[in-house]
Amino acid sequence: MTGRPLRSSYRPPFTHHEEIPDGLAGERLDRVVSMITGMSRAEAAALVSDGAVLLDGAECTRGAVKVPTGASVDVALPAKQAPGVVADSSVDVPTRHVDRDVIVVDKPAGLVVHPGAGVEQGTLVNGLVARFPELIDVGDPSRPGIVHRLDKGTSGLMVVARTQDAYEALVDQLGARSVDRRYRALVWGRPDTTQGLIDAPIGRSQRTPTRMVVAARGKEARTRYEVLESFTDPVEVSLVECRLETGRTHQVRVHLAAIGHAVVGDDRYDGARQSLTCPRPFLHAATLGFVHPRSGERCELTSPLPDDIAAVLATLSPTRPPAARSN
Repeated sequence: MTGRPLRSSYRPPFTHHEEIPDGLAGERLDRVVSMITGMSRAEAAALVSDGAVLLDGAECTRGAVKVPTGASVDVALPAKQAPGVVADSSVDVPTRHVDRDVIVVDKPAGLVVHPGAGVEQGTLVNGLVARFPELIDVGDPSRPGIVHRLDKGTSGLMVVARTQDAYEALVDQLGARSVDRRYRALVWGRPDTTQGLIDAPIGRSQRTPTRMVVAARGKEARTRYEVLESFTDPVEVSLVECRLETGRTHQVRVHLAAIGHAVVGDDRYDGARQSLTCPRPFLHAATLGFVHPRSGERCELTSPLPDDIAAVLATLSPTRPPAARSN
């Protein structure tokens, strides 16, 4: 298969990118595009035939082509089909800071950040666009203003760009790993060391494409952690602070599970257990630091634990130091 320039109605950057795991190997290209974009099979086939899809960097217009393991698929949506975001003023968007360049949101757990496959309305972005309509022209049209994300079940701080210049500056800071993102997590057991670095690549599971795993062929991922407090009653768990050095999907959850200390309440990564119930993964983006795109000053914000997981923490008794021996 030879590459050729994209037809004139399509322009990079591509709005969707996927590296194919073993679980999707052998699937037709048009079906893979449908899964990536959330479009119907017919719409996906039309994109392929119109030259809007790259397979391993080369244009492929045959939807019946079988996609091999490890192949990359890129999809460019034309302007007339680019996903738009409908404003929804019913979505509550708690903010911690607002100026003409950036918005810092304190996202509640249970709120999806932006529309995607199966979720078109009721997201954080829908609420943001209702309150800040200028966002619609910032960054990716399918997720305007968004420079980094939090999982649906994770609460805490996110910075959103209000202008294109701010968007580009914040994306550059994320790429340079100068944005300070720290999470509070309650994990099962007690890590062997009070501080550590988890340096393990993360990729999609071959068996379950929606699940992430530590994999040799994954993307570089680094998480530093520090144990803040340990508990023994009613179960042995630890409160840890995690600092992201990279920003992979589900990174904190995957890394903590990989070292044998899954996040309490995380049913996807084996952290939901009957001995200590938690309404959702005990994971909160508690600290956010970045350089303001206009002033150049360092911005540092913190967010306390929300009531739902603070209540879980309040049920725990801390580890007691060993009693002093009598002579």
